[in-house]
Amino acid sequence: MRHSRGPRRFNERKAFMILACVVAFISLFSFIVMKLWNAILPDVLHVSTITFWQAMGILVLSKILFGGFGGWGHKKHEWKRKLNEKWQDMTPEERMKFKETLQNRFGRRWCPPGYDRQETRKDEGVKEQPGTGME
Repeated sequence: MRHSRGPRRFNERKAFMILACVVAFISLFSFIVMKLWNAILPDVLHVSTITFWQAMGILVLSKILFGGFGGWGHKKHEWKRKLNEKWQDMTPEERMKFKETLQNRFGRRWCPPGYDRQETRKDEGVKEQPGTGME
């Protein structure tokens, strides 16, 4: 008999591990920034040394000033939208050629947006007719 608390505990553990990894990464990155700052800039630019928390503040400030809060997610969606538009404008022959090129490059795990994997499974059992252009 399965306990109802099992999956919940797994999710809580997973969330805790993800949070711990994020905190560890940010701390390590802040420590590296602090060490690099204190090793290089006081001698070169004659600035004072910084603490760990100041290094973390510099990282946050640089994220706000240079990275914004959109991050990679916004760019990823833009890339998907552009690829989907190109896919919609392609003829079936161009789609097949594009798909084959990507499969040769990345393997069968990649599928273009808007491409129905179920269609491929249905079509795999059907023999191609000569002269259809679908090879």
